[in-house]
Amino acid sequence: MNKTFADRLRSARMMNGLSLQALADKIGNRISRQALHKYEKGEAQPDSEMIGLLCDALDVRPDFFSREITIELDPVEFRKMSKLTVKEKNRILEICKDVLSRYIEIEEILGIKNRFVNPLKGIKEIGSVEEIEDFSEKVRKNWHLGEEPIANVLELLENNNIKVLEVDADDQFDGLFSFISGRNIPVIVLNSAKLKSVDRKRFTAFHELGHLLLPLTGLHENLAEKYCHRFAGAMLLPKRLLSKELGKKRSKISLQELGLLKQKYGISIQAIIYRCKDLGIISANYMANLFFLIRQLNWKVQEPYEFAGKETSSRFDQLLFRALSEEIISMSKAASLKNQKLAEFRTKSLIPE
Repeated sequence: MNKTFADRLRSARMMNGLSLQALADKIGNRISRQALHKYEKGEAQPDSEMIGLLCDALDVRPDFFSREITIELDPVEFRKMSKLTVKEKNRILEICKDVLSRYIEIEEILGIKNRFVNPLKGIKEIGSVEEIEDFSEKVRKNWHLGEEPIANVLELLENNNIKVLEVDADDQFDGLFSFISGRNIPVIVLNSAKLKSVDRKRFTAFHELGHLLLPLTGLHENLAEKYCHRFAGAMLLPKRLLSKELGKKRSKISLQELGLLKQKYGISIQAIIYRCKDLGIISANYMANLFFLIRQLNWKVQEPYEFAGKETSSRFDQLLFRALSEEIISMSKAASLKNQKLAEFRTKSLIPE
């Protein structure tokens, strides 16, 4: 019996969202569903030809099946995702576990330690939604963010020992957070297929950070979501900066003003409007008027005034090419960690002698 192969085959199949029969169909029924089931039970072992077919069908390298599974995630709750199928949930989680296993492996190869410290550690409860403003200020101060707009949220999170993954997932999924089991390593996962605008990706990343840092245990889901929305807005555009930009009280605000703030701080016009209402800069009635105008202009989904920033994290690739350049790992190992064929990877690794 080869439990490692069995577990890895099941993981690869779930990452691709395939049933046993669908996998059999994908390889031209060269093998039956029942035989694949035996592979996953560890009751049979495929030959090299069959492993090659499985690799092509599942888009993995042969050494994927021999890699020990060492990464598990703490229990994950998919918030407000009653329509998300079990198959899709499992696909998302298996992709995360595979990427994280390779991420942690390259860190261990380089001797890098993860030392995550929650800047809100010690806070036991949230007395009111207004306290979220103080909590966000504490995080910004702890992370030395100063008064400047945040250029790249994903890099900021990675630099503070939070793993950030992007997956293409069902449109009903925005993001989630968890911890790698047995390790104090937090993980934030974002749906890149849905979060197409940069400002929305930034807001969702900080929303998930709110779930990660804030003491939300025992709270009703709607209240927890409200706190995390407030936290995300406060991280991107703090109270003191918004008051400085717009003043403490306004009877009217133009959408052009809000669009320029969006371009500066990387937060959507609609999120800025909510912050203005929450902070008492505008009334709830005037907020309703602004949203009515936004609907009339068809800005609800696609806003103008694009934020010019870039939201990606290249930390994994940087570590990978560092290890390769210093000859700590071979070209073949690097390709394996990147989950690419050696020939494909070699064309992208420009390392002079």
